[in-house]
Amino acid sequence: MALYAELHRHLGGSVVPRVLWRYFQRNQAALSEPFANYEAFEDFYTRPRKTLDEYLELHTLVEKVQTQDTLPYFIYRLIRGAYVFENLAYLELRYTPYLRTPEHLSQTERIDQMVAIVETVGQASQAVEYPIVTSQILCMHTRLPYEVNRAIVDLAAQSKSHVCGIDIAGGDAHYRDRMSEFIELYAYGRSLGLNTTGHLYETTEGCYPELLPYLMRIGHGIQIPLLYPELLPQLAREGQCLEVCPTTYTKTGTLESIHQLKVVFDRCFEAGVDIAICTDNAGLHNVRLPFEYENLLTYDIIGFEELRSCQDAAFRHAFAWKHKQRPASILNNILHPELNLVG
Repeated sequence: MALYAELHRHLGGSVVPRVLWRYFQRNQAALSEPFANYEAFEDFYTRPRKTLDEYLELHTLVEKVQTQDTLPYFIYRLIRGAYVFENLAYLELRYTPYLRTPEHLSQTERIDQMVAIVETVGQASQAVEYPIVTSQILCMHTRLPYEVNRAIVDLAAQSKSHVCGIDIAGGDAHYRDRMSEFIELYAYGRSLGLNTTGHLYETTEGCYPELLPYLMRIGHGIQIPLLYPELLPQLAREGQCLEVCPTTYTKTGTLESIHQLKVVFDRCFEAGVDIAICTDNAGLHNVRLPFEYENLLTYDIIGFEELRSCQDAAFRHAFAWKHKQRPASILNNILHPELNLVG
């Protein structure tokens, strides 16, 4: 059995449409009423959007039902699917814990409750029958105030048994007016010993070289090889890996065709910049990781040798994969996952 690592998957976007539909019908029927049947819902949930902002609105549909009580339901099914259908050995789940707390609470109360959310996600991810090494990346968010985002960084530093890094979500086009704030928060996170990644250079509006020095990995980053290839030698020197999520870019209107990714891969391989192939939102896309691989091969964007390089890179750059071992030795690590998690 081939074993893979997934470095960029959002907890909200990981819920496949069938699971979400069944949850609506069994628990919150009102949310399914706008749709005549499952097929209508699936079409709405997975169809391409015109912009990244429009696409990101779909996350709010899932966030509102992912509460402390329901998270185990969704995560168990996520882990089961990742193990059975994707052969994942390692999975990093990223999300904003504040957005899983009750909206009627005060900001202070919601910040306090984030601790329980992280603990719930951590416990629910440890499904004995599906032994995947998992960890969490906590996302700051462009819609949240500085105080909440700083609390998220502090929580990540205090929860290293469950959390392996920090990120920022909410669309990279929205960073500009708060750039000094986000730089400060990333610098603060690095001072606390946190691993860092960030949604950056995903769109043409989200290209901020001033954030690059604070990131160990780059979420998406496709505009660097497309528009700013002169930055690639710097990324190679710093050992920064791009988390490329192929299906996302046609779903968000960022790229017109998946064929445009050939330039991304070719230029990165030539410059010595690692790429980890990821799903981003496997549920929203209805495309699991092996099919991301297959699509890239089918469209001649990469070959099998390049695919193996990307698969190996995913393990090398995995934040909680302590010894960065090659896939050949992963089965032993799965049987003893406690030896590989950064505690």
